Amino acid sequence: MSRFSLPLTLMTASVLALMPVSQAGAADSNDGNGAWFVPKTAQQPSAPVAPHHHAAPVAAPAPAAMPDMGGMDEAEGAPEGEGQQVPPVLPLPPVPASPAIPKENAPPPVSVGLISVQGVMQLSTAAQEMQQVLGERRDRLARVVQKEEAAWREEQQKLQVQARTLTSDQLQLRVRHLQERRAKDQRDFSNQARIIQEAYQVAFHQIERVLEQRDGIIARVAGAHGMNLVLHAEQAVLHVDGQDITEEVADLLNKVLPHVFIPGDGVDPEVLAKSGKMPTTADEERLMNQAGTQPAEVPQAKDSVLRRQQ
Repeated sequence: MSRFSLPLTLMTASVLALMPVSQAGAADSNDGNGAWFVPKTAQQPSAPVAPHHHAAPVAAPAPAAMPDMGGMDEAEGAPEGEGQQVPPVLPLPPVPASPAIPKENAPPPVSVGLISVQGVMQLSTAAQEMQQVLGERRDRLARVVQKEEAAWREEQQKLQVQARTLTSDQLQLRVRHLQERRAKDQRDFSNQARIIQEAYQVAFHQIERVLEQRDGIIARVAGAHGMNLVLHAEQAVLHVDGQDITEEVADLLNKVLPHVFIPGDGVDPEVLAKSGKMPTTADEERLMNQAGTQPAEVPQAKDSVLRRQQ
């Protein structure tokens, strides 16, 4: 499931781009086998360079090859064929014996169902309400951030113009006040963004819990159809009619949970949770009974499996 994000630019700061180290000239290396380029040091122009030799292949896996040092042998000045060693074949510990496993009953035949969680969220009235309420808070915060950033830049430009008429102490004082204002704005806006993000998590987890708990809506709908394995529809290339339970799950979700609790505007969910006044979704049996379904009606629901998408 996709998580709600807050695409806010909280007081833009200059970023130094780390350019990759240029590899120009690597193609000019004496060897043409794509090895690493290492400049040769303390090398006389007239001194001959011994050709590079490759070790013969061995049966055991060889360790990672070291970079080619410009065609020089491992032992500099050694005659051809000397100074190179074949990597030894090191012994491994014995393989431990595996105990015998007794025969067990085979699992039941698989009856597969499919669900699009994104489709359920699009059809959910609670999810639509959550997106609308918290989306308005997010957009309002974004406008405030942009307005404050424009005001901060304007003050910075004024300070640059007045710098010639101010003394050194006056200029430092004004710069410090401007920096303190910017730091305070960053803290305030970051905290407000966190509050909106956590409010979304509170609302979203109510829907998620009702959907995916052991006796949740997905398990009940799947059990009613005799399905013991439910996969995300995005994972299926082909399916037949009757396997997709997205609309059924969305319909039952709207009956069970038409609305979710959303913390008030500006209310810190962490403070609300510590106060003990945060409503929870612990009474799922009451919610299920409101939809007119009982656990006894779908005995397979407890054995159904939902593979959660990461």
